[in-house]
Amino acid sequence: MDLIALEEIRRLKARYLRCVDLKLWDEFADVFTEDAVAEYDTPVLGKTLRLEGRQAVLDYMRGNLGADTITAHLVGSSEIDIDGDTATGIWALEDTVIAARYRLLIRGAAYYRDEYRRCDDGRWRVARTGHERTYEYTVSLDDVPSLKFTAGVPQAPIDAT
Repeated sequence: MDLIALEEIRRLKARYLRCVDLKLWDEFADVFTEDAVAEYDTPVLGKTLRLEGRQAVLDYMRGNLGADTITAHLVGSSEIDIDGDTATGIWALEDTVIAARYRLLIRGAAYYRDEYRRCDDGRWRVARTGHERTYEYTVSLDDVPSLKFTAGVPQAPIDAT
């Protein structure tokens, strides 16, 4: 196994998640190939969200996970297989989304299934990503009046009251 490629892919996935959580959209865009496809299982929306192309992924994330939404994504237990300049990966995910504008806390777990491609510049990028939920739950912020959030990332204040 190509251990250097393995570590580069692990770092790529970590960068993907860090950029989403910190709203680093320009850096996030560079994680993807131009023709990337993303399919996210979203029970809260009642359907699978399918995005085609780097720009579509970026536009969706920027428009829906902006400064008034706090996210925390943690992955582990990776299973990565490399075949030359392509690779696949499976990752266990736990995530939290605090959507203040909807007064909603979303928590869940899923398994990501990714495809990666080593591009002409030698860097690995995500060609396809998506996850399938094992569970998801939502809580209205109105149901927990004593709940208070404190966030360390510069963003709009989150008012849980």
